[in-house]
Formats: sequence, C-alpha cells, structure tokens
Amino acid sequence: MSERGLETRQFGHRARLALSPALAVKADDQAHAARTMWNLLHAWWQMMPKEKRTLANADAAIRQARQDIDFLAVLPAQAAQAVLKTYFQAWKNCWAGRADAPNFKARFRSTLTVDVPQGRDLNIVRVHRRWGMASLLKIGRVRFRWTKDLPVGKQPGKENRITGARLVKDTLGWHIAFRVQTLERVPDAHQGPQVGIDVGITVPLALSDGQTYEHGEWLTSREQARLLGLEQRAAQREKRRKPGERTSRRLHHTYDQIAGLRAKAKRRALDWQHKTTTDIARTYSVAVVEALQITMVKSARGTIEEPGKNVAQKSGLNRSISGEAWGRTVTMLTYKLARQGGTLAKVPAPGTSRRCSACGLTTPSSRQTQALFVCRNSDCGWSGNADHNAARNILHLYRMGHALIPAAGRAVARRAPRVQPATAR
Repeated sequence: MSERGLETRQFGHRARLALSPALAVKADDQAHAARTMWNLLHAWWQMMPKEKRTLANADAAIRQARQDIDFLAVLPAQAAQAVLKTYFQAWKNCWAGRADAPNFKARFRSTLTVDVPQGRDLNIVRVHRRWGMASLLKIGRVRFRWTKDLPVGKQPGKENRITGARLVKDTLGWHIAFRVQTLERVPDAHQGPQVGIDVGITVPLALSDGQTYEHGEWLTSREQARLLGLEQRAAQREKRRKPGERTSRRLHHTYDQIAGLRAKAKRRALDWQHKTTTDIARTYSVAVVEALQITMVKSARGTIEEPGKNVAQKSGLNRSISGEAWGRTVTMLTYKLARQGGTLAKVPAPGTSRRCSACGLTTPSSRQTQALFVCRNSDCGWSGNADHNAARNILHLYRMGHALIPAAGRAVARRAPRVQPATAR
C-alpha cells in the first residue's frame, strides 16, 4: 500500500497473437519443450531421495538436460527456470492443501504454454489502434491485438509496468497473457445494499431481493445439431481405427471442429459471467454465497453383469454443473467487488434450501418442487420461489454472523457478533 489512498494492483490481460506459420511452429516447439521439461522434472523428483529434492539440485538437473537433449535448447533459459519455479510451487500448493499433487503432462490433454518471466524482454510497441508488437525470445517480433491500454512507452515505472507474460495456445490459436502491475486509487466503501445469492442449474443466480440472472443455451439449436453430428462422426471413425494405428488427419480435423464449437460455448458463458458479476458488483456492497464443495455425481456405470442406474441422467447433471462454472462466478465476484469497494462473504451451505425465510422452520418437505417452497408451519404458511427463499436464508446466515473465514486452504467457521437484520429475514 502506498501513500495518498493509492494501492498497487496486479491483473492479467489476454490478447490474441497473429503468428505466421513459421512463428507458430517455433511457439509449438517451445511449448512442447516446456511440457517435456516438466515431465523430466517430475521423473527426477520421483527418483531422487527426499533430502536431495532441492531447488539447487533441480536447477542443475535442468541445465544438464538442456545440454544433453537437443530439442530442449529451443526453450529459452528464462522459460526453463519458470517451469522449475512453477513445479516447486505446485508441490507447495499440494502440501498446503490447495491442490492435488502434480503429475505428468500428456501431449494431447494439456494446455501448451510458454512463460516469459521478464517483462523488459517483451519490448512492447503500439503500432496503431488495433495492433501492437512484442519480442519473444527465440521466436521474434510478433503482432497482437491491442484491446486494452498497456503501460508502455513513457507510462512504465516502478509501480506501473508489465512484469511478464505467458503464451497460451487454445482452440483459436496462440494468445499472450500479460501480467500488469499498476497503481490505482483505493476505492471508497460501497454504499449499496447487501444481497444473498443462491446458485443453481435451472436458475443460475437467484438473489435475495427477488432478482434472477438467467441465460439460454450456449449453442444455438443448429450448432448443437452440428456438434452432435461431429461427435457421432468422430466416434465412428475412432471405432474403425485399429489398435495402435495413428489417428488420421480426417479424425484430427473432426476433433478440431468439435473443440471449436465447445470453445465458442465457453466464450459465450464467460461473456455472460463477466457481465452478470460486473452488474452485481456495481449494485451491492456485500454479496453472500454458499461455501459449496462442488463435486461431480458418480456415473455408477458398473459392469455388464451389474450395470449402473440412471447413468445418462447423472452424466447430464455433471455436464450441467460443469457448464455453470459456479466456482468461476465466485472468483469473478470476489475481485470485482473488491474493485468497487465491496466484499464477498461465504456462509455454510447445509439447510438453506429447506428453511423457511419467514418463520425459520426447517423441514425437508417444504420444498414441493424445484421452484415452489411452501412452509409447513401452520402459523406461517409462507409460499414463494424456492431459489429466492434460499438466497434470503443465505443473507440471514451472514447477518447472524455465520461467516466462513478461509484458513490454511480450507473454510473455517467463525461466529461474529449477532446483528439483528433491519428487514425481514
């Protein structure tokens, strides 16, 4: 934190790269070398005794590997050091309970990335209002789409600069993600109301004040039909492929078309999430959500002798949960509320959908359907939308002091002083 109400903030900005075929091949080679370096580090880690798993020994190992294996030399030394630091950080996250243990990266199931640790190596120049240029080690000068002002030219300073970048390849091609550090004014405390938010599948976001945020299908009916046809074609070609036979170019092309449609659906989902969370962050001072442990339903496919039950329904539920991306919505709300001077709080999830927000009675049979909640208390008899009722209960838990304080990678309950809400629960 600096003086005069300013603070240093770090954020990322992603832009599409315009690479020629020759430059794209160089970027692919570097990404595969980085993936191979990760796998070699993981093999070295498993082979070494615990007392020899040190950063210095690992650094010596990757230096020797870059000398012994020719194709690893295409990866810049700074990028190789970034792979080493990322690998050790992955183990620290595992030991702290924030992530699973690192594992080998497969060639076709992992994202191709190359890190550029030093921001000064980029030498960014704005060509005109739509394009900029940057230097990438062992690749050359590349163009990228200029969609956001970056601190280049006379703007950079100690508190306002680009600290590094990362090259990422997805279905649309290569992108560059800049790491930007900037100095901004500390936002004033948000004066808006508090709101509870219930997430779901039928109604994605239901607010305690009665408002809902909904969306349609991410793909049109025509795009869904095309996606289904491509998936059936890929399954047929995969079935005809003999064991051990290389995947044909036609099958690879079909896989690329499927990935393109799925990427289009993801971009539309991201766009909806960004717009929705921005609107909530600008309107409310405190957003309260449930501390959900998001897990997929087991398919229970079973065996031929003992097949599972409701396999198709469970698979559809898994797809719906994954498509809503509740965790990503909460992450967006967290940083967007902070930028607006608001806060995000989490409360325990159990019981919020079964409790009556008017009288406080908790009965499992009160929720008659997905959308209808009818209180079983004869003295109350309140009825209304079940999702809004759950959102009101979430806000009630926060006002009663049932907040969850993150500690050591997990949620810990802490009861704050009781505050009687000014409005109805």
